[in-house]
Amino acid sequence: MMGKPIKIAVIPGDGIGKEVMAEALKVLSQLQQRDSSLQIVTTVFPWSSDYYMQHGCMMPQDALATLKGYDAILFGAIGDVRVPDDVTVWELIMPIRKQFQQYVNFRPIKALPGIASPLANGKDIDFVIFRENAEGEYSNSGGRIYHNQPQEMTIQNTIMTRIGIEKIVQAACDYAHKYGKSKITSATKSNAIIHSMKFWDEHTQNILAQTSPALTLESIYIDALVAYFVERPQDFEVVVASNLFGDILSDLGSAIVGGLGLSPSANLNPEKEYPSMFEPVHGSAPDIAGKGIANPIAQIWSLALLLGHIGRPDAEDLIVTAIETVLTEGVVKTADIGGQASTVQMGDAICQEIANMKLVARGV
Repeated sequence: MMGKPIKIAVIPGDGIGKEVMAEALKVLSQLQQRDSSLQIVTTVFPWSSDYYMQHGCMMPQDALATLKGYDAILFGAIGDVRVPDDVTVWELIMPIRKQFQQYVNFRPIKALPGIASPLANGKDIDFVIFRENAEGEYSNSGGRIYHNQPQEMTIQNTIMTRIGIEKIVQAACDYAHKYGKSKITSATKSNAIIHSMKFWDEHTQNILAQTSPALTLESIYIDALVAYFVERPQDFEVVVASNLFGDILSDLGSAIVGGLGLSPSANLNPEKEYPSMFEPVHGSAPDIAGKGIANPIAQIWSLALLLGHIGRPDAEDLIVTAIETVLTEGVVKTADIGGQASTVQMGDAICQEIANMKLVARGV
């Protein structure tokens, strides 16, 4: 007897978000054709810059209450020249991340077959970044006074809590134990940012000492760490960082394995009290929107992370294998990775690989 269907809220957003989301939903449909046990119902919400232009807000007042009724959220991209970036971010993405306590931003950094890294030593890169996603430098705390006067000033506060640091570090440690990793790398700058980052260091050390003494902890200053990402990326296994540092490191990580068009992410509420949200790292790319040339791999891989999160690692593995097979064959490539294929052609190629493989359930 079939269980209750999984409910996924779909927010395509702006620009290429709509184009790559169509391919992810096509992949999901292909999976469901192969496996009738994958019972998923999707609902598409039009919350975007277009919605803002019509209604004066990025989403309705009851949007979060609506989303809470879903098991997960699949997000596209947001951003439009007609709407300030701080409006699109703080009226759509941030409320979801913060209200649903999605305090883990998880980003895999993996060298894929058939994709040339810009690094001469870019092979065998395979690590993950755990970015604190709910507080830190991206806290809406501060203000500006004396507008347009010589003494004009502003303050932007970084807010770090003990529980916030402990939760993200523990999540990174749990992942390391689950997947047989031996080392946690912590991004810091406690030699100069002596209050918040020393606080970060202390509680990172405490968590490893108390719950994960078998793991090695290396704390590296952020300026050195970005250099090491380029010089010796193979040395990293699990990286944990504050909100801002993690954001910067994630994009750098994506760049060294081939670009943002290949990189997925997950905004996780590990306790599953609230829905988690899955989205590609890239933005809405207005310069190429509507041209049909955007790479849908990051969005499709984000779907894979979603499926793993809801208890179908078999489907997650199948999607990743299909992506790697298409890239290995090298026949279908979008412009960002050296080819001429369209968004639709890349989606079709991944769907065809899925159709050619058998879905073997595990861990259901």
